[in-house]
Amino acid sequence: MSGILNLMPSTQFRGPATVTYLVVGGGGGGGAPTSAGGGGGGGYTTSTLSLSGSITVTVGGGGPGALSSGTNGTVGINSVFSSVTGNGGGFGAGNGGGASAGGNGGSGGGGTGEQGTAGGTGSQGNNGGAGSVSPRRGGGGGGAGAVGAAGSASGNGGNGTASSITGVSVTYAGGGAGGAESSTGGTGGTGGGGSTGGGTAGNGGAGTANLGGGGAGGNRGSGSSGSYAGGNGGSGVVIISYPNTYSDPVSYTGLTATRSTSGSNVIWTFTAGTGTVAW
Repeated sequence: MSGILNLMPSTQFRGPATVTYLVVGGGGGGGAPTSAGGGGGGGYTTSTLSLSGSITVTVGGGGPGALSSGTNGTVGINSVFSSVTGNGGGFGAGNGGGASAGGNGGSGGGGTGEQGTAGGTGSQGNNGGAGSVSPRRGGGGGGAGAVGAAGSASGNGGNGTASSITGVSVTYAGGGAGGAESSTGGTGGTGGGGSTGGGTAGNGGAGTANLGGGGAGGNRGSGSSGSYAGGNGGSGVVIISYPNTYSDPVSYTGLTATRSTSGSNVIWTFTAGTGTVAW
């Protein structure tokens, strides 16, 4: 989508010179078919940045969950704001045919119930949890605020991190839950991590859109059979905030955006697309 915006009154400063930003990458997809690892939450990064001219913005999509037996999910897509990148979350590992490791990313993906190792991360999140043979359960994906739980513990996704950049506290980048083959699957981390449905067999739950949550692993649960897909990761988000003494952008192209206000600040929330914002 595109928008051509009316210029603010000439008494306002041209700009903004500096914005506060929150950039969250897309969450990683969960693995398949059972006791699979949960996807990691998207990378979470926030600070301030000086701007001018035309700025590149990309809202990263969530990584697809695995559909077939013994396959990994997919790493989430990076979100970008100017020179800042929020890395996509690591994939949840698939099982069947040997232990598999979770993928690296913004937060790491969980390992499988064949004792797959956890995926790692950089500085934007936390590691996933390792898988467990007894009980046979995948590890949870890591979140922006906490590591994913190992399968031997609960397989829960790691919790995300809260931000009040919009004027309301919202938690982002939770890890997806690990699935189970002969026990109860995990719960997604706060901040949009997908859940498994506990002891009920089924496909892994998807991460929440625009929160960057990881998708849950495929879950057989207790006393059931079948092969189940991993959940898709949730898309990321790019949010900026600046004082209302600065003018709005002249235009934006290729992006879905919403303008809001909180106190004396203007907030732009970009929820989809790749494009530019021009001041």
